[in-house]
Amino acid sequence: MKTDPHAYSEGFITEDHFKSQARLRGIEIGAIDVTPGVGAYLRHLAATLSAQSVVEIGTGSGVGSLWLLEGMIKNGTLTSIDSEMEHSQIAKLAFADSEIPANRYRLITNSILDVISKLTDKAYDIVVVRQNPEDLAFIINEAHRILRSGGVLVIDNFFGGSKVNDPAQRDPKTVALRDAGKIIKNGAEQWVSTLLPAGDGLLVATKL
Repeated sequence: MKTDPHAYSEGFITEDHFKSQARLRGIEIGAIDVTPGVGAYLRHLAATLSAQSVVEIGTGSGVGSLWLLEGMIKNGTLTSIDSEMEHSQIAKLAFADSEIPANRYRLITNSILDVISKLTDKAYDIVVVRQNPEDLAFIINEAHRILRSGGVLVIDNFFGGSKVNDPAQRDPKTVALRDAGKIIKNGAEQWVSTLLPAGDGLLVATKL
């Protein structure tokens, strides 16, 4: 029996105990977290860029945050934004369990659009998006503003549960994801991009 390549890649690097415990807490409250394959990619990306300042839109239970923090430089700071207080609370537990120093992260519970619009221009190495797909056009523009040259935007769950590639699917979330792909592809003077099959799809764009 052949092994499914996607399943093999997802399990190639496994989660540690702290990520697994954070994921279980997230499942209890319905949080959306990165898959192990996506988490491993984010850690690799952060390490490759020697990332010092990262923005995460959609904290979930903190699983993705832990992957990112592992890849960032030791004095790097993660800013994680979520509109749900319960998500921020369980993420803080995950950070405490993993003994992440408090000065390495900012957990902000507020309107994502309000927060991202106040972040500093050209100050961040990576922006990861997992929440509010219907506002993606605005978030993409803001990500371009706050990323440094060579910084990377990552949109997780881009396949939208296999709906994005089906033209018959016209619900607002799917349309927003599809339009986000068009914005990135058509913005060749602003982004160089690729689409990866990790998790439920990763749209990755580097700011030129």
